[in-house]
Amino acid sequence: MKKIIATYLPILMVSPFLFLNSCTDSTKAPVKNAEQDSDQKDLQKVVYPSDVIPFFNYWNLILGDGSNVGPAIDFEQKDFFYTAKDDKTNWVVFKTPNAGNTHGSSNNTRTELAQLKKWSPMIEDKLTATLKVKNVSATGDARVAASYSVVVGQIHSADGHENEPLKIFYKKFPGHTKGSVFWHYEINTAGDDNSGRWDYSYAVWGNDFSVVGATPESYPPEPKEGIALGEEFSYEIHVKDGIMNLTFTSPGHDTRTFSKNLIKSEYTTRADIPEQTKKLFFPIGQDGVERPNAYADEGLFFKLGCYNQTNGKSPEVNRNWCSGAETHGGNIQKQYADGNYAEVWFKKGDILISKDAISNEGYFKLNDHYDKNKK
Repeated sequence: MKKIIATYLPILMVSPFLFLNSCTDSTKAPVKNAEQDSDQKDLQKVVYPSDVIPFFNYWNLILGDGSNVGPAIDFEQKDFFYTAKDDKTNWVVFKTPNAGNTHGSSNNTRTELAQLKKWSPMIEDKLTATLKVKNVSATGDARVAASYSVVVGQIHSADGHENEPLKIFYKKFPGHTKGSVFWHYEINTAGDDNSGRWDYSYAVWGNDFSVVGATPESYPPEPKEGIALGEEFSYEIHVKDGIMNLTFTSPGHDTRTFSKNLIKSEYTTRADIPEQTKKLFFPIGQDGVERPNAYADEGLFFKLGCYNQTNGKSPEVNRNWCSGAETHGGNIQKQYADGNYAEVWFKKGDILISKDAISNEGYFKLNDHYDKNKK
């Protein structure tokens, strides 16, 4: 009661003036409460991917339609690249279908960042990222090693054969709760003919690339220590003095570390080729050897995002890479509607670039308008 008495008399004193004022101004806008005003501001403000992870000035963005949109500052494209909120955290969404226009010589679509500079493996460069995979293709041939998988980080060569000393994969078979994280080293094939190139796969959590189904629709056992869709994990790629060091972390899982020499090959003769490779790649004629100095003479660069490894090409063409998945004739919205796409969310990213890195413009000139009909 004391509070009411204290404020009552002043109100009575000014109330005639309030009444007079109300008679002379009857067009005032209705007063919004604070909650309505806050909601309206939230609707008006667009949160761009570059607001969430402020490092997009170091990359070109390749979209799932094959286009290069350049550095993605204050940019979004709702089919492929935008932000989403999970509880109170903003994430950058990379999304791409099983089929559509592709970038460069690849058979697979991607929404992916590609670094603007390239660097020698002898100097120091680093990439770190925290992410979760939200979807992999609902269809594919279980015998095909790449089915139901997506690449979430890479080191790519800008020179020579443009091979890939690192690809980080996530893969989950239909009906499984947990999937696998693994990484690949692709040899830098000796000579001018790159048709004999192959990958070696290292398991991080769960299985490696070589674990496949016995028939198109039968799946191997679910990995016991795998990563579920929507489960966070992080990777660090650190290259220095010719050595690539990898660290993988995820809450509730053991930390995994790996090291690989990028300037001295361990696969220079056929006798050096591992059994995994003989099983997977020899049957399709990929049985080459690597040049002794591996990637020592080439410019390398990072990639990060969602590089879908599932496509609609017949498994009879290539049992490792051609998935035979549903593509709806390339119709993106139909693929999205029934789960035939890959989607990866990133929460954090950071890049260390050596001062000795140089322009990667030549790679983009060659691949942005690549003629897939040329031999």
